[in-house]
Amino acid sequence: MLWKDGRRSNNVQDRRGSRIPGGKKGGGIGILLLALVGMYFGVDPAIIMNIADTVQQPTSSNSAPVRQTAEQKELADFVSVVLADTEDTWTSIFKERGAVYKEPQLILFTDRVQSACGSAQAAMGPFYCPGDQQVYIDLSFYKDLKNKLDAPGDFAQAYVIAHEVGHHVQKLIGISDKVHAARQRLSEKEYNKLSVRLELQADCFAGIWANRADRVRQVVEPGDIEEALHAASRIGDDRLQKQSRGYVTPDSFTHGSSKQRVQWFKIGYTSGSIDSCDTFSSNTL
Repeated sequence: MLWKDGRRSNNVQDRRGSRIPGGKKGGGIGILLLALVGMYFGVDPAIIMNIADTVQQPTSSNSAPVRQTAEQKELADFVSVVLADTEDTWTSIFKERGAVYKEPQLILFTDRVQSACGSAQAAMGPFYCPGDQQVYIDLSFYKDLKNKLDAPGDFAQAYVIAHEVGHHVQKLIGISDKVHAARQRLSEKEYNKLSVRLELQADCFAGIWANRADRVRQVVEPGDIEEALHAASRIGDDRLQKQSRGYVTPDSFTHGSSKQRVQWFKIGYTSGSIDSCDTFSSNTL
């Protein structure tokens, strides 16, 4: 990915020197689901901790100087550039639709962070909190993406951010609020189906970003799209469940299968249009 000459975002907050004492550790959902879904890829922490409508105030934290390796500095710089690129993409798309895009903040943290969705641990992976409209990421996740999930490459890393920003787009256009409002009237099985559609749409929105990045700013190099598709294939619920416990339970899926995630990213990348990403009206996923 040709990123080093790109614009840096002004919406990155570095909280890696902060330490949050105490905090919730998983909420009302079993540790197996927490490990399968949260550990490896971006997820609304409300889905994991069962606190979708709970807004908590940040607790006090202790700060210390951030000591960064050269690799960590470059990763933070990379994240800033990718976030800026998503800002350019979605600002343009919203303008085309007669709307104004509100840019999200991206929070860099270490180990644990306090958000409006509660206290979250790095093991949950990157996530978007609709309560404060911020994206959170512990950069150590990228080591897991490469080493544990066998999905290396800078474009795979960018896809992770674009997916979380996709959740922000869903918040801005009212989709995520409708899905979370349905939680109270649906069974767990039925709500999981809605969650899958929400996540696949975020994958499709990530594909739209890739389309614009390629077509408008020429940042995509040969092999980059394949990196993103490979990453999507490695984080499907079916693969993670099979890897963790040896069998698959489709009714417990919250993000979609590997095939579905790849498919919807490709739909967004091929079309470059929000209208093509209506996973909620699609008869087949």
